[in-house]
Amino acid sequence: MPKASELKKGMVVEINDALYVVKQVEAKSPSSRGASTLYKIRFTQLQSKQKLDESFKGDDFLKEADCVRTTLQYSYLDGDMLMFMNTEDYSQYGLNREDLEGQFDFLNEGLEGITGLLLDDVLLGIELPQAVSLTITDTAPGIKGSTATGRTKPAQLSTGLEVQVPEYLEPGEVIKVNTGNGKFISRA
Repeated sequence: MPKASELKKGMVVEINDALYVVKQVEAKSPSSRGASTLYKIRFTQLQSKQKLDESFKGDDFLKEADCVRTTLQYSYLDGDMLMFMNTEDYSQYGLNREDLEGQFDFLNEGLEGITGLLLDDVLLGIELPQAVSLTITDTAPGIKGSTATGRTKPAQLSTGLEVQVPEYLEPGEVIKVNTGNGKFISRA
C-alpha cells in the first residue's frame, strides 16, 4: 500500500471500491512548524472518467489496485488510439490519447521500458520510464563557447514537446528528458 507521498502520475489506486488513476500530484508545504506536507492529488475514475480531487497527508496510506504490471513498448498511433505491444508475449493493447494526459508528449515510436497496468487483460494506464531520449527538431543555432554559462533556450522536440535546453545544443541532437517534470537532463 503506497503512501500519499509515494504516488506518481499513472498509478492506479482503489478509493471507495472504485479504481482511480493518478493524473496530477501537487505537494504543499505548510508554513507552520510541525505541520505535515499536504499532497493535493487529482484522480480520474477509470470507468466513468470523472475527476476527483483529494488532499492527503504524506503518511496517509492508499490501497493500490490489484493490477498486473507488464513491460510494454509503444508501437504506433492509430487515429486517437495509441497501440502498445507486450514485450514478452507480443500481445497488442490500445489506449485512448485522452487517457494519456501529460504523457503523450514523451512517447516516440519504439519506446521501451513502459510499465502497463492491466486489469482483466485490459490496459488501464501506463507508467513511463524516468527519462526518455528525444531528438531536437527546432531551436536557435548553437553558440560556441557557451558551455560555461548556465543560460538556456527553448527547443522543440520530435514529439512536439517544448523544453528549455542549454545554449550549445543544436537541432538534430538527441537529449534525455525527465518524464516527471519535463525538464532537460543531459545529452543522450
